Amino acid sequence: MTDAMLVRRVLDGDPHAFTTLVDRHAAACLRFATRMLGDRADAEDATQETLLRAYRALARYEDREAFRTWLFTILVNRCRTAAARRARRGRLVVVDYEAMGAAAVGSGASAVEWRAEIHRALDALEPEQREAFLLKHVEQLGYDEMALVTGAGVSALKMRVKRACERLQVLLGER
Repeated sequence: MTDAMLVRRVLDGDPHAFTTLVDRHAAACLRFATRMLGDRADAEDATQETLLRAYRALARYEDREAFRTWLFTILVNRCRTAAARRARRGRLVVVDYEAMGAAAVGSGASAVEWRAEIHRALDALEPEQREAFLLKHVEQLGYDEMALVTGAGVSALKMRVKRACERLQVLLGER
């Protein structure tokens, strides 16, 4: 059953259909939010708020757009709001090694060190570059989808991803 069909079922009164949508998309939302925000608790809050907002706004969803794209639009805005709120509070970013554990790296102490280094490098990126890099290379969205999600133009997103990759190469010592 497609996401659009599940949305229709939710709108027709089937509460279990939204559970299926959550099962399909919550892990990707949490992964993105954790990497964007750097804190598991903040990411869980952003993900939960995203899913709640999506549920409340399902009647406005149009199936000509992919549900995942629509959902990530909400998620990106929630992450931006959470990051701005955190910046106002002056809170430091907490390293979430669990989220970085998903990185494809060898085992042992060097793997833990490498994951921490990757996290520090991602955290050092400008927020717009980190957001674009994660949407492109982690969530594997196309540039057109990214433009819908972020509200930025395709050429701007390509430049952000390019600059993020260049900066990560420098930060990780691969140049």
